[in-house]
Amino acid sequence: VLPRTLHVDEPSSQVDWDSGAVRLLSEARDWSVGEGRRRAGVSSFGISGTNAHVILEEGDPEAGAQLAGGSFRSTVVPWVLSARSAEALRERLHQAASVAGGSVDVGWSLVTSRSVFEHRAVLLGGNWEELVSSAPVVASGSAPGVGVLFAGLGGQRVGMGRVLYE
Repeated sequence: VLPRTLHVDEPSSQVDWDSGAVRLLSEARDWSVGEGRRRAGVSSFGISGTNAHVILEEGDPEAGAQLAGGSFRSTVVPWVLSARSAEALRERLHQAASVAGGSVDVGWSLVTSRSVFEHRAVLLGGNWEELVSSAPVVASGSAPGVGVLFAGLGGQRVGMGRVLYE
């Protein structure tokens, strides 16, 4: 179902709505299947100036059938671990090296069936050996850290995020 367009009583007169295939939805309607893949544009405009736009496209039904059949293949599998203390997290990392099971199944179980605590680590690997061998490295504290700084768009003035970085 496609929901109606919110907060629009009357479409803009600045757009020639009859000349193209773009239209506002004045009421919810079924999203019928056509000849090609279905696409929809979604926009959100915030009062503070934060705008978000996304174009959604119908997925490939064959790929969906493959996922349902369990043949999903990923190049990287995350194992998300957490504990109440740094020491408990190190112990959990050492335990991860002896876990039995498929790497995707273990990753899924860690995300969906475990509690999330204050101290966290994520092991990334393309196969079982990479995941298991990275656990002791992370536990020892010698793994490289990751730092991310997002200071916004930065269009207001050059170097505006420099103070945060330094």
